[in-house]
Amino acid sequence: MFFRAFLLSFVLMLAVGCGYKPSSYYTHNILRDKIYVDVESSLQDPENTVLIKDAINEVLVSKFHAKLVSKDRADAKLFVKLKSVSFEPIQYDQNGFVIAYKTLVVLDSKYESPKEVKNIITKGEYDFPIKSNSVISDRKRFEAIKFASKKAIGEFISKIAVEGMLNDDK
Repeated sequence: MFFRAFLLSFVLMLAVGCGYKPSSYYTHNILRDKIYVDVESSLQDPENTVLIKDAINEVLVSKFHAKLVSKDRADAKLFVKLKSVSFEPIQYDQNGFVIAYKTLVVLDSKYESPKEVKNIITKGEYDFPIKSNSVISDRKRFEAIKFASKKAIGEFISKIAVEGMLNDDK
């Protein structure tokens, strides 16, 4: 018990002593508190636009405690466009039927902050199984797009955090 307490306090002191700052700190430096999010509607697949907007809002609110506001009240603006969604077979059964797919979502994101304007293209993947000799149901399809979108948004947030870290060092 004593060893665990000592180890935990040592790790905490090391992290604090080294100037550790979480990625949310750096992301906050760029995106700030009040964020406006606009996801461009896709005429070919409008349902995906709604899924992506919900996923973005969920990530911004849950991970960064950001406030989603109107365009004129925002500290930073985030514009997202769905570039592509694709489903690729990744596994087959012994009869040659597809039993697993990979969903790939590509997002083109542009953020405008008080300090800069930047375009970032990100990709998110999600693998999921289906029953042999069946088609992808709408529920599975939407779920796969949502999870792949969250991963693409996570990549976007990571790239923003790196930008924030580089700007913090200057």
